Amino acid sequence: MMEKSDNLVIDGRTYRSRLLVGTGKYRDLEQTRQAIEASGAEIVTVALRRTNLGQNKDEPSLLDYISPRRFTLLPNTAGCYDADSAVRTCRLGRELLDGAVLVKLEVLGDEKTLFPDVPETLKAAHTLVAEGFKVMVYTNDDPIMARRFEQMGCVAVMPLAAPIGSGLGIRNPYNIRTIVENAGVPILVDAGVGTASDAAIAMELGCDGVLMNTAIAEARDPVLMASAMRKAVEAGREAYLAGRMPRRAYASASSPIDGTFLT
Repeated sequence: MMEKSDNLVIDGRTYRSRLLVGTGKYRDLEQTRQAIEASGAEIVTVALRRTNLGQNKDEPSLLDYISPRRFTLLPNTAGCYDADSAVRTCRLGRELLDGAVLVKLEVLGDEKTLFPDVPETLKAAHTLVAEGFKVMVYTNDDPIMARRFEQMGCVAVMPLAAPIGSGLGIRNPYNIRTIVENAGVPILVDAGVGTASDAAIAMELGCDGVLMNTAIAEARDPVLMASAMRKAVEAGREAYLAGRMPRRAYASASSPIDGTFLT
């Protein structure tokens, strides 16, 4: 059984849940609240360019449904395509969330694939770290770049499993495992998860957590899928800690006849 002390630690803060969830694409804010509750997540990422946190007084605020006293709200820079706009967005999040400095940085390369623009992401990360932000960075599944982001002071690295919103699952488990095995900061799969088995595989590879939005929000029953993802992340983590059996080229009998009494 998994020990109670097996928690996710990001920038010195401890979380019981290793599932992080987003707030976009739901039918309404009430469904958003219900899905987040079912997920068991403690970190909720918020796209500042698309979400009202009180800056629009005439619209419902997410803060009326998701309390920052209960959840860690993680501002993200979704929709930013250059370093300058990403940095400005993080500064805005700090103002709206009472000085919050833990942020998710993503700088996209183009509108079709939503792959990260790594040079612009590096540029933004350098500025944000220098300004005291605690950066959780979305990047490609390149082990060299993952190490570079860690060395420059990012508190977590979040490689994609597949393109954002694709639901294709873990396309390159070898790269993800290599990143995990060489990391000194938490590694969380971000983007590409489509269903519960994808989340479990990410955790079995040794990832410290999984962040997802579309896989839950676009499910036929988002609240039920959120519950499934919660269990998948927990099961995948336990399987990783337990250590899987060796793969073999042929079967090995579960009940061998050697050493038994035959009549």
